[in-house]
Amino acid sequence: MEPSDFVLSVVVPVRDEEDAVPLFLAAVLPVLRDLTPSFEIVFVDDGSTDGTARVIEAARATEPRLRLLSLSRNFGKEAALTAGLHFATGDAAIPMDVDLQDPPEVIPELVEQWRAGFDIVYARRRSRPTDTTLKRVSAGHFYALFNRLSDIPIPSNVGDFRLMDRRVLDALQQFPERNRFMKGLFAALGFRQGEVLYDRPERSAGKSKFRFWRLWNFALDGITSFSSMPLRVWSYVGAAVALLGFLYGGFIVVHTLVYGRDTPGFATIAVLVSVLGGLQLLSIGIIGEYASRIFVETKNRPLYIVRDFAGFDRALIEEKRGELSRLAVLPRRALRRADQGGEDR
Repeated sequence: MEPSDFVLSVVVPVRDEEDAVPLFLAAVLPVLRDLTPSFEIVFVDDGSTDGTARVIEAARATEPRLRLLSLSRNFGKEAALTAGLHFATGDAAIPMDVDLQDPPEVIPELVEQWRAGFDIVYARRRSRPTDTTLKRVSAGHFYALFNRLSDIPIPSNVGDFRLMDRRVLDALQQFPERNRFMKGLFAALGFRQGEVLYDRPERSAGKSKFRFWRLWNFALDGITSFSSMPLRVWSYVGAAVALLGFLYGGFIVVHTLVYGRDTPGFATIAVLVSVLGGLQLLSIGIIGEYASRIFVETKNRPLYIVRDFAGFDRALIEEKRGELSRLAVLPRRALRRADQGGEDR
């Protein structure tokens, strides 16, 4: 494959990143221009409240290969990333963070592995010096727990930064779930996978939108989406508790027959009621986590709603309107004026 005979899509979800976008473009555009003249950068504005969209629009004046997909509100990074991958037209696509913690200089290595025959090439963090000790430790425990519970393991220290072939993207579009754990979905796709190692740098600008509570819910989404073990384990817990109850009941009967009737201790009863009550509430809570996700899926609401397009061909928009009719809501017409070349600006 010659350097110029493939189209590469870079998908970048953004939210309130007006300071980071110019830095990102300054770093990534030279890398892409050296790789191939046929590329696109698909920005997905996930409900920004600052001037992120305006900055991207201004950059399009000098670089027409930029695309902008504006969502009607904040749907979350997983939905925004899905939207960008849906509208990527390249022979391969690379999801990236706009903060440059996914280094653009790794892109040629990903492309090289892809051209060597891999369908998915993921970028594994060799080191994470910019993360706190708590985040590194908790991430390590999450990967270990997930891979122990799930039949589909995910590679540790790997985020969304990876290259995916067109047939992988087409297969991903067939996954309709609303509770999306993209790392798990990427792993579930299978295909031939390779890896590239890199060191994770500092953010170029702005602050991370992920706080502890969001990361906790993200971890719950991942585990409940790819494992039923938390549900099944309570069958074993219930059996063990029942066995202990029968054994304790037998002990009381024998003790009464041998030593006569005595007055049972209040402390024993209180401890048993507290422990069993706590186990019941915990099991109900786990069932509730699964039930709430079933509730979300059965409502079958759109995964995302597009407010506006910029830089996309009209024919592509109409094609996607049919393909994504059960997953997304697209506007009947673009809000911005279309140029004579058939693009919505």
